[in-house]
Amino acid sequence: MEIPVLAGPTGSGKTALALRLAEEVPLEVISADATMVYRGLDIGTDKPTPAERARVPHHLVDVLEPTEAMSVARFLNLAEEAIAQVLQRGRLPLVVGGTGYYIRALSEGLHALPPPDPGFQAGLWRALEEQGFEALWRELYRQSPEDAQRVGRNPRRLVRALEVLRRTGLPPARFPKRSPRFRYRKLILWPEKPWLWPRLEARARAQFARGLIEEVRGLLERYGEIPTALQAIGYKEVAGYLRGEYGLEEALDRDIRAVKAYARRQYTWFRREPGEVAYLFRGGEEAYTGFRDWVWVHYRI
Repeated sequence: MEIPVLAGPTGSGKTALALRLAEEVPLEVISADATMVYRGLDIGTDKPTPAERARVPHHLVDVLEPTEAMSVARFLNLAEEAIAQVLQRGRLPLVVGGTGYYIRALSEGLHALPPPDPGFQAGLWRALEEQGFEALWRELYRQSPEDAQRVGRNPRRLVRALEVLRRTGLPPARFPKRSPRFRYRKLILWPEKPWLWPRLEARARAQFARGLIEEVRGLLERYGEIPTALQAIGYKEVAGYLRGEYGLEEALDRDIRAVKAYARRQYTWFRREPGEVAYLFRGGEEAYTGFRDWVWVHYRI
């Protein structure tokens, strides 16, 4: 059986579509979102509410403390085990998310890298702060353009890739891959930017109104500076405001610009998605109709 995947840029409505389909299809959601894994990061991630998760089981949501790191290898193990359990229950596992690196690892396999060395990585984090992202990214690119493209603009992935390169002399892409446990069929939501951009702006404003500032303040008071979780869009910008680096309107403006930049990177990533892929060039109600039809045609639920 091919496992269905619903992916696409942030704000395209993936979670809402999955929740609606669950009213017609006995499914459970396997989240492929790098920030929903964290407890306490609720408003800024647009995480499904407890009531929604009680109605539709969601896996890989609220599984880590904000101080913990979720590696792609850890995600892969948890996701594949969750998929297997859902299948054993006779239900449909639906992978939903916009973290393309996670989805690619599920469907294409993952390079078998040595375990991370936190002490070695600490030096790289200092170098990143002192030298800047571009200098370290160029070092990786000279050795492995493939890995540099996979890293994108993600500092954590850059640090991990350089750790492997410097410790072993080989870039991650040179290590053998473990084969995927399942096969996947992907539907990529692809709304036009004039439809998506106003939604992203409205969502950011709504998150601020719903209490994002208080959420980030509480996280900082409880955990202090938490680099992994505070890299999430919205959280990083609000943390800067709370540190007094700029005003509230500037924080909101930075949030909106960051989320649009992230959506652009997602469009670029998913444009080259390998495997069994279909694209849905719609939004709103038309997107749900297309998504439901796609599931019924391929899975005959």
